[in-house]
Amino acid sequence: MTKFRPCIDLHSGQVKQIVGATLSDTSSGLRTNHVSTLPASHFGNLYREHGLTGAHVIMLGPENEAAAREALEAWPGSLQVGGGITAENARRWIEKGAGKIIVTSYLFPEARFALDHLKAVLVSLDDDVEKLVIDLSCRKTGSTWTVAMNKWQTLTDMEVNEESIRLLEPYCSEFLIHAADNEGLQSGIDEELVFKLGQWCTKPVTYAGGARHLHDLDLVKDLSAGRVDLTIGSALDVFGGSSVTFDNCVKWNQQQSIG
Repeated sequence: MTKFRPCIDLHSGQVKQIVGATLSDTSSGLRTNHVSTLPASHFGNLYREHGLTGAHVIMLGPENEAAAREALEAWPGSLQVGGGITAENARRWIEKGAGKIIVTSYLFPEARFALDHLKAVLVSLDDDVEKLVIDLSCRKTGSTWTVAMNKWQTLTDMEVNEESIRLLEPYCSEFLIHAADNEGLQSGIDEELVFKLGQWCTKPVTYAGGARHLHDLDLVKDLSAGRVDLTIGSALDVFGGSSVTFDNCVKWNQQQSIG
């Protein structure tokens, strides 16, 4: 059943909400919606207090590892961490307290999907697929969606479709999918993508990008027949937003459990 899933996005060691399409290797052109004065550990504790499992901690570039560790230490074994994850460091992040690791760019050397890289990550996790989340964050390309890597700036050779989902599902416990063109804009979710994910995915999947109202949770629930979860970022009051309160998202989840 659809639920609200929170996030902790880290950039230059701080918790931020960023317009995803403006991310790059330089700070020029970067559009930031919010920079929190609170440490990452505050949000880890907040999510723990409200039992919001499955939250993702994303390191957007360098200088974020210390902040990510702080978040994980606040709720060991319960948060997911992504950003720069490889076969070489995946186990280390589990040892640092991540419940699951999230991987994208490592699976696409030179922007081409490499199954051997995916298998190498799993080997580092003792072939425990429950520890692995595959991030298929994407950009709209014509009538389809293409997986984007390298801070969502580089398009890969993989489309997000039923075929690619079927290929990857045996190797992971769930998917995370940011609609990069919508991320941080509060301009509405990609309804077509959410609908398709509900049809294609048999494992849990979290969609992020464009959510701006509490009723977007109901919209995602209806579009996906309850198969897709939703992350709300920039619109959320704890991240400087004004249209959605964190408390109401918590209440929404509780109502789903009761219903």
